[in-house]
Amino acid sequence: MPKKTSTKTIINKKTKTAVKIVADKKKEKKAPNIIKKEESKKEKPKAFFARERVITEDNDSARELFNQSCYGKILDDGKVQLSLQEALYLMDKGKMLILDGRNKEMNFQGFLKRANKIEPNFWIRYCVFKDMRTRGYVVKTALKFGADFRVYDRGIKPGEDHARWIIYPVHEGSTLTWYEFAAKNRVAHSTKKRLMMGVVDDEGDVTYWEIKWLRP
Repeated sequence: MPKKTSTKTIINKKTKTAVKIVADKKKEKKAPNIIKKEESKKEKPKAFFARERVITEDNDSARELFNQSCYGKILDDGKVQLSLQEALYLMDKGKMLILDGRNKEMNFQGFLKRANKIEPNFWIRYCVFKDMRTRGYVVKTALKFGADFRVYDRGIKPGEDHARWIIYPVHEGSTLTWYEFAAKNRVAHSTKKRLMMGVVDDEGDVTYWEIKWLRP
């Protein structure tokens, strides 16, 4: 059988001549198939929710998330340890598979239920983490500073510069004493960072309040 071909005509504006180009349709169709096969080979990195920690496999895909987007921290054995918020966010975005102790894939609700037992305030903290990450900020834990998170400005990675804010996530219905409020201000002042409160409503939406020292 004769080959199926397509003909295209190109006009040369200078010489005003037409040139016909004959293309083999069979050859044209091969390129997309090759690309699809290459894309399907790239698998999502896997991580294991063991006790109170989430640790990835020892592979380049997991380390790529750390190197490019600053998720987790590299352990001595080459694996990446993720915070609970980081792990759930990556799973929710379809960038990682989380397995339980029985090597079964976890879903969003199953992970959330388990994380809430470990951290009673997990959902409130996750709402703030997710919102800030979606806005393009790098968010890391700030336990050593006495806060929930430290947040780096857009385009800044940990190690390149200091974090700009420390954030305390709270529910809109919660109360805070003046003593607690002053303590948070002192932490921000002593670490030379800006203090921000992430107020989460019942729908999971976040409103931010930045607090500054004022001297009369």
